[in-house]
Amino acid sequence: MTHQTIITGQQFAQLVERGAKHFKENLKEINDLNVFPIPDGDTGDNMYMTLCGGLQSLQQTASTSISAKAEGMAKGMLLSARGNSGVIFSQLFAGLSKGLEGLEQATLQQFCQALTCAVQQAYTAVSQPVEGTMLTVARETAESANQLCTSVDSMEQFASQCFQAMNVSLKNTPNLLPVLKEAGVVDSGGAGLLYFVEGMLPTTQLHEEAVSSVATVAQQLDFSKFTKDSQMVFGYCTECLLQLQTCKVDVDAFDVATIVDYLETIGDSVVAFKTDTIVKLHVHTLKPYKVLKFCQQFGEFLTVKIENMTLQHNGLQKQEKKVKKHPHKKFGVVTVASGEGLSDVFKELGADIVIDGGQTKNPSVEDFVEAFETVNCDEIFVLPNNSNIIMAAQSAKDVYQKSVVHIIPTKDFGQAYSILSMLDFSCNNGQQIAQEMVEAMQGVVTASITTAVRHTTLNGVEITAGHYIGFTGKTMRVCNQSKIGAVQDLLASLEMDDKNYVIAVYGKDATQSERQQTAQHVAQNYPNLEFYEVDGKQEVYDFILIIE
Repeated sequence: MTHQTIITGQQFAQLVERGAKHFKENLKEINDLNVFPIPDGDTGDNMYMTLCGGLQSLQQTASTSISAKAEGMAKGMLLSARGNSGVIFSQLFAGLSKGLEGLEQATLQQFCQALTCAVQQAYTAVSQPVEGTMLTVARETAESANQLCTSVDSMEQFASQCFQAMNVSLKNTPNLLPVLKEAGVVDSGGAGLLYFVEGMLPTTQLHEEAVSSVATVAQQLDFSKFTKDSQMVFGYCTECLLQLQTCKVDVDAFDVATIVDYLETIGDSVVAFKTDTIVKLHVHTLKPYKVLKFCQQFGEFLTVKIENMTLQHNGLQKQEKKVKKHPHKKFGVVTVASGEGLSDVFKELGADIVIDGGQTKNPSVEDFVEAFETVNCDEIFVLPNNSNIIMAAQSAKDVYQKSVVHIIPTKDFGQAYSILSMLDFSCNNGQQIAQEMVEAMQGVVTASITTAVRHTTLNGVEITAGHYIGFTGKTMRVCNQSKIGAVQDLLASLEMDDKNYVIAVYGKDATQSERQQTAQHVAQNYPNLEFYEVDGKQEVYDFILIIE
């Protein structure tokens, strides 16, 4: 920064990159601020991966105007957004981009007005905004910025005083949100914003060893896998970002199906979707030049990536992930699961696509959009199965316009299990099916067991790091030094009289002895309940108990 009150596009890009680097250096601390003392603190990871998507797009933006740079950042963050914190972060930049629209460079007053737009956009994106979160930190900082912008003499002074105001706001979050005060922490998303802004300060020293936030580790390719005597079998993994152009096509009316239909004639594993005026596409083909030739009649390429799939690092795994579009049908289900066993159960119950994800591994908006494209249905029912994934699913619904998408607000695997076990499309009415799904998830209790990562008190339960804790939703219920003891205490804390069955979903490290002890305890203490077992193989949670 220099002693001026004008921000150019280049300066904006540099500030964002500095902020991202500092964010990365403090990633662990942001994750560790998670309210729940369980090993799922992923706020920092979600915000960082969202940032990386934005920076990749930003660096590919040729125009030097602040309007174009902000727009590139916002578009990249939108598709990369994951978790509530990541989605809110992306919406802040979406609003900022709207506020800077059309500007070659911004005065300090214009930038502060854009910050107000950013906050308004983020609040609008959240159905029930909660104060004491990163929303509050963003709002109060924007309010302070607008008060400061007419009285400071330099950008350095402005940035420093805004950072101080943000720090005050963050420290006050426990006074606004009781669960933060009880846990003895500040809001993790707000802390992420603070570290991001701190990185922009001219006095902040970034570690020399800190790599660029969007640096890509070069893949070590084994060229011996493709020699002069080899034959091309797998083809090329071809990915492009196509900027539609008004001189070539009616951008607003352009139907991405035009590209999809053609790509399916020359390859497979086709995924393509339109976001605003940009088309992202993926195809496995033996003739990538045909992809470029066909698509260039509609616009110009922002990025092109063509990889020999025999040489790709983990290429075979990529082939398996990018499945060919399913045969078209009227209704389909996309859900999320953690663990091979649980994923298989959901598929057996009728889910068309199970996205690998859950705590610590929240799917991005782009993951959902690609799943919608692949499932190929007129109406798609989405079961996110985590309160931290619902916003990303909703954002994907807003992006994807080719199908009617119903977001069923499932917050755990138990609710999804109940819905899928009663799946019925016979009424042939999407709205009615969605309503029946919501009704089917009522009354299901999902209880989880995992290891506490720190000492704290929640819901009156004294928690010791290293001990096993049991909870339902966000309600902490028990803490026990023994894993099986925690399972028994957790079941005892629940109202079981009106329940019919218990399903124990065992994590990847569950032993045979622990399984036997669980089954015996349920049989002896709850003889009227039917007991089922699923080898879920999920991470994070040693046991998931689905009770209905």
